[in-house]
Amino acid sequence: MVSVGHEPIRIVRVISRMNVGGPAWQVSVLSRGLADHGYSTVLVTGEVGEGEADFITVRRPDIEPTVLRGLGRSIRPLDDLRALIRLVRLLRRERPTIVHTHTTKAGVLGRVAAVIARVPIRVHTFHGHLLTGYFSSWKVRLLVFVERVLARSTSALVGVGDQVRIDLLDAGIGTTSKFVVIGPGVADVPQKSAPQLRTEWGVPIDSPLILFVGRLTRIKRPDRLLEAHRRILVEAPTAHLVVVGEGDLFAWLQAESRDLDSRVHFVGWRDDAAALYGAADVVVLTSDNEGMPVSLIEAAMAGTPVVSTRVGSVASVVDDGVTGLLCDSTPEAIAESVLDLLRDEPRRSAMGRATRERAVNLFGTDRLIADHDELYRELLGEIS
Repeated sequence: MVSVGHEPIRIVRVISRMNVGGPAWQVSVLSRGLADHGYSTVLVTGEVGEGEADFITVRRPDIEPTVLRGLGRSIRPLDDLRALIRLVRLLRRERPTIVHTHTTKAGVLGRVAAVIARVPIRVHTFHGHLLTGYFSSWKVRLLVFVERVLARSTSALVGVGDQVRIDLLDAGIGTTSKFVVIGPGVADVPQKSAPQLRTEWGVPIDSPLILFVGRLTRIKRPDRLLEAHRRILVEAPTAHLVVVGEGDLFAWLQAESRDLDSRVHFVGWRDDAAALYGAADVVVLTSDNEGMPVSLIEAAMAGTPVVSTRVGSVASVVDDGVTGLLCDSTPEAIAESVLDLLRDEPRRSAMGRATRERAVNLFGTDRLIADHDELYRELLGEIS
């Protein structure tokens, strides 16, 4: 157990907002799980944006964060300055040994505040990166400059996958000695009854079911998802697509799929989302950019094979050809990969068994917590 005397090590964990997604899930696991390892955590977050689902409401209502105005996703210089001042005051009051930041804006404000408040250990996790698919080239250059400067005063940089670390190092952010790769960890969730869910969604029991779980935003490419499904229906006309999630493209996607309303189902965010994967034949991801998607890890835990674009650190989750299929980022390639699995039930079953076994070994919450405990112990040893 890590502590000074009988006092737990104090951590302030900072995240821009607790919207439904991988970063919020990881933060919730760490905030709860590290308590048994001698740490005391204060979770600080901004407000969830309009149109976003609140992770705490949907998945973890037992978590009680400190909500800081101005810490959310939007960039507003005056509000950001006020948020920075509030963070400095909070850190001086809490006097943590470790500040650990998550997501881009919280990583900037949280680390600057930690330097001002003289917090001895400063850690930042890159749950992905914003180097491609989000901003114009000049904004990317500005972001890279800021991250390079912040990395110099950061005790450790955490990447959720090897490719995330490689991309950031190639951009000149951080050094190899400061980077550590710690993949996400998710809980093993009992799966909902497939017949029950198919009845709820209006999907015949013998129809192929394709599942998408995620935010309906530009970077996730729901337009590509819909076009791929149209191509799948040419060869598999009874296939159904179930979309779990919401976002700023939710209404657009509903409108664009109106002619397919009997074979595309929108169920929004649900508090049992992690238990839905077992009802699907294939889980699909169509993004332009990813870190290491928790949705694919949850699918693996359920023993459901995946078809995904070959982006970010997805390859660390999906062993191509063994636990799922990775493909080019085109509707044609996605559709053909899904059809390959729908045509071959024995192959799907074998992939399901393989992905389940691999996920339990690599992506459990115990491993996530142990890896962070090890990192913190190493950093604590450097300042003792």
